[in-house]
Parts: sequence; C-alpha cells; structure tokens
Amino acid sequence: MAQSDEIFDVVDESDRVIGQAPRSEVHARHLRHRAVHVLLFDRRGDIFIQKRSASKDTFPGRYDSSASGHLHHGESYDACALRELWEELGLRARDRLRKRFKIEACEQTGCEFVWTYSLESSEAPQVNAQEIESGAFWSSEQVRARLAAHPEEFAPSFAAIFGEFDRRRLLPDRR
Repeated sequence: MAQSDEIFDVVDESDRVIGQAPRSEVHARHLRHRAVHVLLFDRRGDIFIQKRSASKDTFPGRYDSSASGHLHHGESYDACALRELWEELGLRARDRLRKRFKIEACEQTGCEFVWTYSLESSEAPQVNAQEIESGAFWSSEQVRARLAAHPEEFAPSFAAIFGEFDRRRLLPDRR
C-alpha cells in the first residue's frame, strides 16, 4: 500500500478510536491520530538521530527520532514500535524495548497521540534508505546545542519528545 493510501484510525481527545481515514485526509484536516517514536541509544548513551528522507510528506530532510511512524488501522502502540524499529533500522527488540511516556495530541505532534519508547543496543542500525536519508549517533549535549541553535532543522515532534526525555531524566548518562 502506498504511503498516501494508508488508513489511520482517527481518535477523539481521549485517544479512543472514532473512525478511519486515509493518511492524506488525516493530515490535511488535522485529525487526531496515533504514532510512536523510539529513541535508540548505544552503550555510551548516545542517541541515534535520523535525517528524514526528502520524499517524506511531512518534515522532509529534518532530523527526527531514531525510528517513528503512524499506527496502522487496528494496530497497537507496542506492535507499531516494534514494526518501525524493524522497517526503519533493521532492529528486532521485543524484550528490550522500554515504553516510556505518552504525549497528548497537539500542534507540535501534528495532532498525534505519541507513545515514546527507548532501546539500548550495541547492534548497528541498518538504515532503510526509502525512509531515512542518513543517521548518526549524537550525544545528548550535541542534540541540545543543535536544537537550541537550529530548531528549524528538526521535526517539531522530536523537539517535544527529546525535551520530555530530558525533563524526566530518561536520557542515559554518557559512559
């Protein structure tokens, strides 16, 4: 199924499914829907930051979470997080993925309810070139500095997610 043909669950202000709509309609009409973001950390505590593909319909070429994506119709947040890790980074992490916190649907998330996850791994990600232009591990300090100096280089949802990881002290100490 082409990306623009995907069917998303549309949800209410309490994240309850109230219908379905194609991706293009959900985004054009700013309907509430669901997504996941995963931050991948290496053993030193650095974060894998992806640069979104230029072909993406939202925020092409911007920096974003290690892996992220929308839930398919009827899919759970947990299943989506595992799927996105595999599709975007070639990583399997069923028993190692940690569910962290949920962000309410808002303008910064593109009307998405977002469950966030983290994964610590020594495995090298295998970037899917159809989804991601490039990626690299950055220290938390590098992310903070770049976000402060050039926020326009990042997807807005990533700024919210990284900020919340930081506020909750969920970013690993560099070892």
